[in-house]
Amino acid sequence: MSPKKIIVVGAGPAGLMAAIRAGQLHQEVTLLEKNPAAGKKLLLSGKGRCNLTNAAGLDLFLKRFFSGGQFLRDSFSLFFNRQLMDFFQSRGLRLKIERQDRVFPVTDSSASVLAVLTKELKEAGVRVTYNCTAKALSIREKRISGVVLKDGTALEADRVILATGGLSYAFTGSCGDGLRMAQACGHRIVPTRAGLVPLKASQKYVRDLEGLTLKNIRITFSDGKKKIVSEIGELLFTDSGISGPLVLTHSGSIVDWLRTSKPVHCSIDLKPALSLEQLDNRLLREFSFHNRKSLKNTMQNLLPKRMAAVILAIAGVGGNTQSNQVTAGERRSLVRVLKSFKLDIVNALPIEEGMITRGGVSLKDINPRTQESRIVKGLYFAGEMIDVDADTGGFNLQAAFSTGYLAGESAAQS
Repeated sequence: MSPKKIIVVGAGPAGLMAAIRAGQLHQEVTLLEKNPAAGKKLLLSGKGRCNLTNAAGLDLFLKRFFSGGQFLRDSFSLFFNRQLMDFFQSRGLRLKIERQDRVFPVTDSSASVLAVLTKELKEAGVRVTYNCTAKALSIREKRISGVVLKDGTALEADRVILATGGLSYAFTGSCGDGLRMAQACGHRIVPTRAGLVPLKASQKYVRDLEGLTLKNIRITFSDGKKKIVSEIGELLFTDSGISGPLVLTHSGSIVDWLRTSKPVHCSIDLKPALSLEQLDNRLLREFSFHNRKSLKNTMQNLLPKRMAAVILAIAGVGGNTQSNQVTAGERRSLVRVLKSFKLDIVNALPIEEGMITRGGVSLKDINPRTQESRIVKGLYFAGEMIDVDADTGGFNLQAAFSTGYLAGESAAQS
């Protein structure tokens, strides 16, 4: 049999893996990328270190998905974290497992991950065309027949794999082209919104805390009807609100709440290991031991300097007060603020600044066993453009690699 002509649109993690796999199976593969180089967003992942997967077992792995986790069982059964790690290590890239089972290259460089992928494209015989933007799909009698480029050029194909990403990090080229093409030929699009995104607060004092990281804290979010209580972890203050692992993990839910309820109330427990009574006793001991110090200096034994100043202001206690002169009422006021530092969340950063896109091509229109469209024969989807999203920690990249691998194999063997 003669090889199939397969066009893959998008040279991100999903598109690269789809093209590689189809090429390994001896098909005639063309990879189209609108940017002058591949993997622009991949290079940014993991703060430039590329957290390419997570070493957790399948059940724990799937629990980290906010939507679409069960849909991925077929792609994970074919190509999961161990297979992905073997893929890179067998090609000379050593990997390491860090806290929370996050997997990184030993080089601590996303560029080394991309180098393996681009080299493998050549080994698999994939033809790559850069600075090439796909505009539309060619379809005949509900079967894919090719791709139309922005300049009007029509490219014929037996199979097409769309892996154009979502809308996050728009400066990398993810601007929704693939979603528009999918919708134009009848696919349902779940409304897109930001995922893993910093949140904005109305309180002005967050600017005084910009850049400050708090560790071992707990956050409670509430819209008046529903409540989310986080695990103990880290938070980062930004110039307009809050970010960091705990915030990003729950930001998708908060974005949804904000569509119908503003503000969303946020309460930060700065000392979650202590009860109100225990914390009151702790303050009493600190004030007694440092009885000659000013309160602002004593509070710096408990909190970062900038945080201490804000806490004192909110509690209405003067920082120049001598520690042994703090009244019981003032101490209780400090305890309340330390156990419930309140913020009003009024918005999130725009989707273009989120780490991932939530929503996308509806999973109802995709066959999970093949990644093929249920509407257009010979059309496949992979990566962030489908309605699957997960927490930070390598889960989203693994989903991209896995769905890309399955799409490439299915397109080649169908």
